[in-house]
This record gives sequence, C-alpha cells and structure tokens, in this order.
Amino acid sequence: MDPQNTEAKVLLSRAKTFRLHTGNLVNRSRLKKKCPGSTSEELRDCIQATMSDWVSMKKAASPGFPDVLDCSFPEATETITPEEREELKVSVKLFLCEAGQSAIGDAVDLACQTLAVSQLDSVIIAPPPPLEADQSLAHLQPAWEQLEALVRSQKIAAIGTSDLDKDLLEQLYNWAQVKPSSNQVNLASCCVMPPDLTAFAKDFDIQLLTHSDPKELMSAESFLEAMREGARDQSLSGWRLDWVLRYSVIVKSRGIFKSKGYLVSAKRVEP
Repeated sequence: MDPQNTEAKVLLSRAKTFRLHTGNLVNRSRLKKKCPGSTSEELRDCIQATMSDWVSMKKAASPGFPDVLDCSFPEATETITPEEREELKVSVKLFLCEAGQSAIGDAVDLACQTLAVSQLDSVIIAPPPPLEADQSLAHLQPAWEQLEALVRSQKIAAIGTSDLDKDLLEQLYNWAQVKPSSNQVNLASCCVMPPDLTAFAKDFDIQLLTHSDPKELMSAESFLEAMREGARDQSLSGWRLDWVLRYSVIVKSRGIFKSKGYLVSAKRVEP
C-alpha cells in the first residue's frame, strides 16, 4: 500500500475536525477542465480532487496526531496583499449544515486567515434547512445575531440573506439591529422577482441578487462518497459536514474574478 495513503488514513482516523481548502479554482487546471452542472457537483469534484492531491502529498512531520486536520495547499492559495486590498471585493456565501452557533465565527475567521484579510466585504448566510416546512424569523435569529456581532467587530462589512420572501425579509429587517444589505432569490423557484419583494427591497435599499444553489448543498452521503473517492478508501466513515464557505475575490474596476474557492469543515461523529 502507498505509504502516503496509509499516513492519510491514520490521520483521518485520529482527527476530530477536518478542514479542506480547494485553493484558487481560477488557476487549478485540473478542475478548470470540468464544467459542473450544479454547485453541488462542483463542490463534490473539488472535495474529491483536493483530497486526492492531499493523500498523495508527503505530510509535514509533527508530534502526535492533530485534532484539526488541514487538507490544503499553501501554493494553491492566493492571498491578498495590503496594496491591492482596496481594488478587490471579497464576497462570501456561508452554507450552514448544522445549527451550531460557533460555526459562523469559525468560518469567517478561517476565510480571513486564508485570504490574509482583516475584513470580508459581504457575507450571505444560508442557514440549515428548518425542521418545519418553512423558514421562520425564530429560525434565522441565532445565525443573524452571530453575523451582527461580526459586523460590530469589523470582521464583516455587510450581511445578507438567501431565499427569503417579502414577509420574512420584512420581519428580519424590522427585528435586526444590523439590517440585511441583500437577499438572494433562487431562479429555480421564481423566474421573475415577486413584485412585493421587489417593492420592499427598493424602499429599504436591499439589493436583490439571483442564485442557482440547491436547498441542500450536499447530502451527508454525497459528502462521505466524495471523501472516500478522494482518499481512495471506501471504508472511510464517521464524518459529518459542518459548513461550506464559498468565496469570490473580484477586481472592482474590471468585474473579473481574481480568485474563487471553497472552504469546507466537517466534524467527527461520535459512535
């Protein structure tokens, strides 16, 4: 058996948290050749390819086994220099798979650290699906309070929502101390923006954006399958997706992507 593969297997069996960074997808030729049909397919390809590269890589020597396993490649990460920061817009969409409150702060901290910035220009939140059929203000409030704290500490400049209808967006706006600056609308659920939502957003200066992300970004089984294929280990189990952060860095004056990528965090499930 490949010694690198054996080493990766041991590290994965001992760690409690697994963090993966795809690196800059604009420059990753292996992934650029593919044209994924959906966000879920792109994420799956990214996890599989990054894990495969990480398994094949010789790991740095370290005493003991780390609780947090970092699956990333510094050479594939494009950090932002202080000189170019003003010319760039750093936008993030954070998909929460679990309701844990620490996830938002952890994800924002890791994004800032990865890109070498002190603040993200905008963060759009996609909370975990509610247990009931529809979202409610009570379901959104815990995550929004975490985002508000990050705005106050200047880690984030603007915060936004995803898939809120006019009534729920209005409830959130009236309750929130830091108001939503944007709301994403899924084109699959409405080909035309609802007139009441458009009118409310215009009156309160909320930008309406479109997206094509699925309600469930990645199922638990799809995540494990991507890990297994990347690690070349079909027995791999016991990992639960915690959150996924998708970032994009755009050159303001030209409207082009300088970099984009995914940060993924998973936790070991206790048997």
